[in-house]
Amino acid sequence: MTIRVLLADDQALLRATFRILIDSVPDLTVIAEAADGQEAIDLAVIHRPDVVLMDIRMPRVDGVTATAAICSHPELTGTHILILTTFENDENVAKALRAGAGGFLGKGVSPDDLLSGIRTVAAGDALLSPTATRALITRFLAAPATDEFHTLPDAVRTLTDREREVTALAALGKSNADIADQLFLSPLTVRSHIQRAMTKLDARDRAQLVVIAYQSGLVKPHTQRP
Repeated sequence: MTIRVLLADDQALLRATFRILIDSVPDLTVIAEAADGQEAIDLAVIHRPDVVLMDIRMPRVDGVTATAAICSHPELTGTHILILTTFENDENVAKALRAGAGGFLGKGVSPDDLLSGIRTVAAGDALLSPTATRALITRFLAAPATDEFHTLPDAVRTLTDREREVTALAALGKSNADIADQLFLSPLTVRSHIQRAMTKLDARDRAQLVVIAYQSGLVKPHTQRP
């Protein structure tokens, strides 16, 4: 099945470059382009893409606001957001993840990594495993900054012990295969635990599950490992 991609970036040259790259492989295709966040929202509603490749800094409506609008839209539950940014010093990335983004990449990413990232996010998996990404999650998500997550500890308590354990390991950037090896489970069993945890916590994808793990205190900074 072909993954349908919406490009959202205010730089026309970048959009053209991304389109050429994405359309060069048989399993991905660009179905629309947006020059700002509002246009991204409007086009997402019209085309219902599998993935929106979203810049953060755009005129009129920024990428964070657009991400929140798309992820909360009842008709766009199958649309995933991949943020492109110079993320090392960008707190907006954390806001985008809280809003429902499935992952993020730096704009200096290699072509192969960009294509792989689109496929990863389209599958509902979080693009959160690299060490630099885990460091960013720790920096911006370890302590709740708003009131929106104050009720999450109660929700987390609905998880079984195994679901908490698997969720915590996922928040540390471990893949299903890594978790399976550590807990002596099959990858399929791990995936089932992840899916059940997502359902109980109303997480739209693995990335949001990771955000909840940090915001609820299930995972704390000192538990991070390289």
